Amino acid sequence: MMVPLALLALGGLIAALAPRVLARADWPDREPVLALWVWQCVVAAVLLCCALAMALSAAAAWTRVRGNVFAPAPNGVVEAYSLTGYGPWAEPLAVTLACGAAWTAAMLTREVRTARADRRRRRAELRERSPRLPGEEPDAERLVLLEGDRPDAWLLRGGWAPRLVITTGALRRLNDAQLDAVLAHEQGHARARHHWLLHCSGALANGFPQVPVFAAFRDQVHRLVELAADDAASRRFGRLTTALALVELNEDRGVFGPGPAQLSQVPGRVDRLLAPAPRLTPARRLRLTAAAALVPAVPLLVTFVPGLSALGR
Repeated sequence: MMVPLALLALGGLIAALAPRVLARADWPDREPVLALWVWQCVVAAVLLCCALAMALSAAAAWTRVRGNVFAPAPNGVVEAYSLTGYGPWAEPLAVTLACGAAWTAAMLTREVRTARADRRRRRAELRERSPRLPGEEPDAERLVLLEGDRPDAWLLRGGWAPRLVITTGALRRLNDAQLDAVLAHEQGHARARHHWLLHCSGALANGFPQVPVFAAFRDQVHRLVELAADDAASRRFGRLTTALALVELNEDRGVFGPGPAQLSQVPGRVDRLLAPAPRLTPARRLRLTAAAALVPAVPLLVTFVPGLSALGR
């Protein structure tokens, strides 16, 4: 089978099987950081299959592209891929995959611009509700206090450093340890750059809604980043303190009672903190990390096998 078709078949197989395997696994909630790594490797492998298939089909369709792709390779390597025998489908396949790559870049750009516009709007609202005092430097404070009866807290990115915004309603509900846990939760998001994962997963899911693996990636990223941030807070201030902080911030929103708000992830997060499942052993975590890292290596292996075989003759 020609290499581009093999790569597309491999990408489809990974996209179909990986979400099902991860959905049946019992460890992602126990190891959210590892689960995020596995999901990233799966999606990277699918995208890599498409990118490599695009490069090879474009090399088969156009001589100029072939010269750039195989510039440092000897003639025997080029002949091993039988580019001249790909047939008339090479050009439309390359164009289709290139359009998909351009659409992905456009969706990611739109996602980032939307997030920046939303951040600018929220910063403008923050300046209006909490104006700077004379002599105060912009973004000098890492914690901003707002008047508000509703308990709420969020991390506002941008400027020199992320800032935690908290309402007076939250201060009345949280004790010092719980407030520290909320701050640690938001700092966990910032340190791990979770917003970039959210941007990428959202761009792929919105750009290709007909591809289930990208929708599953977005849904799992939204869930797993919260679990990872909960773990970051609980390691410093305890699971009970972190769980109580979640309850105090969300109790008035109806997420713990009947109704549509019960679809929130907060009750499950609280239960997970109060009754934690045992973590995986270090050896198993290492094996899963290594196995996930090998998934994107498979498309590279499929791509380079003909060339390496030609060099070994």
